Amino acid sequence: MPADLALVDVTGASGEILAPDWLARAENVHRQLRDRLPLDYSRRLAEVFAGGARMMLATQGDAVRGVAVWRVIQNTYEGSRLYVDDLVTDATHRSRGVGCFLLGGLEVRARELGCDVIALDSGTQRTAAHRFYFREGFVIPSFCFRKSLT
Repeated sequence: MPADLALVDVTGASGEILAPDWLARAENVHRQLRDRLPLDYSRRLAEVFAGGARMMLATQGDAVRGVAVWRVIQNTYEGSRLYVDDLVTDATHRSRGVGCFLLGGLEVRARELGCDVIALDSGTQRTAAHRFYFREGFVIPSFCFRKSLT
């Protein structure tokens, strides 16, 4: 893992954008996972943050190497869960410890917030990501079912 990686919180506890310059720099990496985000990235993310999401980045110097969008959810079967909406490492820096570093930061945050679980969904086609999640101690406890309403 590169020694000079750092974690940056783009949002505060209430979803306010603390680091708009880092949010702008995160867009290119974030679009590697979510290529259908609208052109007005900052506005869309502000809406997502207003709905409870938060953003943490793995940075190296002034470059974004990884993006995590997460939120805390209370439910009846796990208690308090830190749910990761999006987790992506810049394609040019994968398999170099960035994802592990970012997940480690999320685990620390989850513990600070009193969460019992870290959870995420991953598309069935993302087999390389699945190998990474298994290596990091994640398990598949259930299926996720969806019905589109649009």
